Amino acid sequence: MNAGFDYREWVGSGAAGSTLLIYLTRHYRHSPEADWRDRIDSGLVLLDGAPARPDTILRGGQSITWCRPAWQEPPAPLSFAVLHEDEDLLAVLKPSGLPTLPGGGFLDHTLLTLVRRRNPEASPMHRLGRGTSGVVLFTRTPRASRALATLWRDGKVLKVYRALASGHPERDEFPIDVPIGRVPHPLLGSVHAACREGKPSMSQVRVLERRTVISLVQVTIATGRPHQIRIHLAAAGYPLVGDPLYGAGGLPRKGTEALPGDPGYLLHAERLGFLHPVTGTFLGIEAPPPLALRDSRGH
Repeated sequence: MNAGFDYREWVGSGAAGSTLLIYLTRHYRHSPEADWRDRIDSGLVLLDGAPARPDTILRGGQSITWCRPAWQEPPAPLSFAVLHEDEDLLAVLKPSGLPTLPGGGFLDHTLLTLVRRRNPEASPMHRLGRGTSGVVLFTRTPRASRALATLWRDGKVLKVYRALASGHPERDEFPIDVPIGRVPHPLLGSVHAACREGKPSMSQVRVLERRTVISLVQVTIATGRPHQIRIHLAAAGYPLVGDPLYGAGGLPRKGTEALPGDPGYLLHAERLGFLHPVTGTFLGIEAPPPLALRDSRGH
């Protein structure tokens, strides 16, 4: 059991005029209306720090706090390996199955919690999906955070992944530039997927090995949209083997209630490369891929 957690948010102008119960039910579909009513009636939902009623009308600028009691988190591999460490940076190897950040029922069983037990000052520069393994970079100082944020924003960080994709691409190398944005989802309201009105996104795919009905591919991403590689390969007709969510066209599979964090696919962040934010020298950080993502020569 963890120690519970207080989730807090501010009421935006778009929610003003709605009742507390209707707002929570519509925006947090992981719980039905009856559960939210019970939480409000039990005093676990606070409005501006005080207990509220389900029919309380919201005003813009108010704070909503859900005091979630302690709960049993789903199991996850509670370990990581250090790949690089200096006084400004910390790079670690995240195992598949461990969420990077809290969410979806995970709080203590996250990479962030584990890393901060060792390095309380560490802040993640990015995140990997729960089912994705590989390099995650943390900064340890404000100067490193500021400089790396600029490099990330300007596209000056090399990000290379490996994955198992369905089928056999016709070309050995090809780009994918499908925009990524929000589309409807039955449980979450919306998820990221291929979307004509979405944000520009770019991936470069290289086939490393063609197997019987699947392919080992390397993907270099110039942008970092949520679930970009899963969406892009699915949109190109080669969804990740075992991906429970993304199918044809880079959209959620029809009839599925799978969530973005559900595992089943093989995706590994094998390399980050950038100029060190303090020394200015090039730093390449690599994480060896798991056996299933190595080629027939073991590379």
